[in-house]
Amino acid sequence: MAEFSLELNEDQLQIQKWVHDFAEQVLRPAASEWDEREETPWPIIEEAAKIGLYSWEFIANVFADPQGLTFPLACEELCWGDAGLAMAILGSTLAVSGIAGNGTPEQIAEWVPQCFGTPDKIQLGAFAVSEPDAGSDVSSLRTRAVYDAATDEWVLNGAKTWITNGGIADVHVIVAAVDPELKARGHASFVVPPGTPGLRMGQKFKKHGIRASHTAEVILEDVRVPGSCLLGGKDKLDERLARAREGKSTKVQAAMSTFEASRPLVGAQAIGIARAAYEYALDYAKERVQFGKPIIENQAIAFKLADMKMEIDAARLLVWRACWMGATRKPFLNGEGSMSKLKAGEVAVKVTEEAIQILGGYGYVREYPVERWHRDSKIYTIFEGTSEIQRLVIARAISGVHIR
Repeated sequence: MAEFSLELNEDQLQIQKWVHDFAEQVLRPAASEWDEREETPWPIIEEAAKIGLYSWEFIANVFADPQGLTFPLACEELCWGDAGLAMAILGSTLAVSGIAGNGTPEQIAEWVPQCFGTPDKIQLGAFAVSEPDAGSDVSSLRTRAVYDAATDEWVLNGAKTWITNGGIADVHVIVAAVDPELKARGHASFVVPPGTPGLRMGQKFKKHGIRASHTAEVILEDVRVPGSCLLGGKDKLDERLARAREGKSTKVQAAMSTFEASRPLVGAQAIGIARAAYEYALDYAKERVQFGKPIIENQAIAFKLADMKMEIDAARLLVWRACWMGATRKPFLNGEGSMSKLKAGEVAVKVTEEAIQILGGYGYVREYPVERWHRDSKIYTIFEGTSEIQRLVIARAISGVHIR
């Protein structure tokens, strides 16, 4: 088992610098343009694919780190560059998490590479859970999957919303209710292969932040997928449903297993945004002269920056702990994964707001990046579980009481 250490090894440092250089040289110069365009930044994804950053090999490499710290390092650096562009690059990993968390080794080998394609033929993945009437309440999913024994196919019907890469992805991973009476315990995950009839994009959303990342509805109308596209296989599903009907506990829930793996990584992304804003505000405060001296010489400004730095470092420690626990298979007995995402998301909102305050009027206009970072930060208190849901997870974990 890998010992927990705050001292990064040579491989981790090299990957951190490699991703940082890409963020500095490719993402930052393009960030404002793609934020205004609100379009999928295909040229940026292609640049990432050319150097191997957008690839299943890279994802496999970072997930193989026994300490679990390489991926959060990469996430932080990418979002330090720009969160919208970073999400365009990282969005496919949600589908990867869904496949890896629920699929067989054969399914993982077949579908994960197809979430990325090749530098010559870029492909995207999408992970679809949320619905118009089922956001935080995942147990209320209405999307149904019905088994057709005559053809060994599953038939999917329903609508998903707020889906990253929704409708434009090549590979969609859909969480659907197989037995609605069992609520969350009656869910299963399905891969919808490229070009499958009946899956289409609904409304594309115009968002407050991370606007270079595509977010849309996914409509499923009599979508038929082979039995082999049920992640984990039918035998395992039947066994799990039987245990649930008998009232026995089921260890794996299709959506929750993905969120548990990804929440600390989402926290790392939020830290990247916060760090970008803090560094920018620090540099500005040293250079901006008012009343004959740099504004950082005023306690009101200096103390803001001290708090910003402290909160960022505290959030990063929570993220690293959770990622290390996940990599070393230590159970999250106190909601440590949720703690990391909760803290980092709220720190990002607060730090970017304080950065605007330090810049004053300059912080509020689009010629300066801090207003964009503030807009980008807000989603980190909402997606992958709102701050309120994270507190609910933590409260239930520490109390053993089913708090509502």
